[in-house]
Amino acid sequence: MNSKNEKVALLIIDPQNDFCSPKGTLHVLGAEADNERLALWMLKNKGEIDQVVVTLDSHHVLDISHPKFWVGKDGKSPDPFTIITAKDVLDGVWKSTVKLFGENREYVYLEELEKQGEFPHCIWPEHCLVGSWGQAVDTVINGALREWVLGGSNARYVSYVSKGAHPMTEYFGAFRPQVSIDGSPESINIQLIETLNKYDVIYLAGQAKSHCVANSLKQIMELSMPVAKKFVVLEDTMSNVSGYEHIADSIYERAKNEGIRFTTTTEESL
Repeated sequence: MNSKNEKVALLIIDPQNDFCSPKGTLHVLGAEADNERLALWMLKNKGEIDQVVVTLDSHHVLDISHPKFWVGKDGKSPDPFTIITAKDVLDGVWKSTVKLFGENREYVYLEELEKQGEFPHCIWPEHCLVGSWGQAVDTVINGALREWVLGGSNARYVSYVSKGAHPMTEYFGAFRPQVSIDGSPESINIQLIETLNKYDVIYLAGQAKSHCVANSLKQIMELSMPVAKKFVVLEDTMSNVSGYEHIADSIYERAKNEGIRFTTTTEESL
């Protein structure tokens, strides 16, 4: 329960068709029910939510985490969910088909990613391609966003934040890429942090719990703990990518230890 004097924001991570629909290329099992719960909560509290921010995963076909970026010794691309390591590249098991950004950049990327020691480099099915149906916001959430826009006493707008367009780095979290790329326009999103800092409470929802939601939480804890401590995680609005149910356990455990609150849409009323 929040004080009526508190300013409230809702940050929804990647509520897009490719994650949320069974027809999506990277469907997160459970996402449809998550979205129904989130939409109902938004409609119930539309007068009390002062700002909604929606991140949009946005990729090119030739993305470092998509199959066609890579080719093996047999001339074939890796299957989705293949794990590629820096050693694989060094040994010639896989090589990049893209040389626009310089030789061996993929090796440098993988080496830096592996130093972080958390998320291996997984090849995903092509997803959230810019301009595609899969990139669009799920219908249930889109409807709730429309009702929120029209439900205030003054004009208000959803803030949409694109992430992931640089093809040489994965971009799970809302605030920065997994590995910074020299010259990339997508570095730390200071503007988003400053926007969220205007609010007293920031509810966190979206997909997927194991990857993009977890990394958003991790990044804000690293970049601005004062903002992170305003976060409230709506646990029943997110699900894990199958097979990765525990990969982000340490992130959520740290958040709880830092005093970040976890709740559900049924428990939380504004």
